[in-house]
Amino acid sequence: MTDSVVLDPVDLHLLRLLQNDARTTYRDLAAQVGVAPSTCLDRVTRLRRSGVILGHRLKLDPAKLGRGLQALLSVQVRPHRRELVGPFVERIRALPESLTVFHLTGPDDYLIHVAVADMADLQRLVLDGFTSRREVARVETRLIFQQWDCGPLLPSSPSAQSG
Repeated sequence: MTDSVVLDPVDLHLLRLLQNDARTTYRDLAAQVGVAPSTCLDRVTRLRRSGVILGHRLKLDPAKLGRGLQALLSVQVRPHRRELVGPFVERIRALPESLTVFHLTGPDDYLIHVAVADMADLQRLVLDGFTSRREVARVETRLIFQQWDCGPLLPSSPSAQSG
């Protein structure tokens, strides 16, 4: 596990603003937080280097890109050994249909969120991308009817955290 990083109120304010709009300029961030733009840049750079800020992503709508069917695949790998985990995960991450991969405890070893064009495409992915692999013992598929993003990691204000 990674150790947590000590954050002061200025760091937390910057993170609250950036988590809601990662495209905010340093000048605008500095004005909202009440620090100089150079201080803001230094702080954000430090937050990136320490691993608090992991990156900035563009979120795409899979349906608008021709992948309107999403599913969760529960996958059991046998034998579940370290030498198989790395190559298996890298193979799954390389599949263009894969959105997220989770390594789990319990009866299933992996939960993979995928987006495909249609039912035939999902069947092809399960058969060719998963069950054809020797180490895959079982795949269970659950279709996603709808999904919602949840709120930001940090509350919008410090007072919301204590309430």
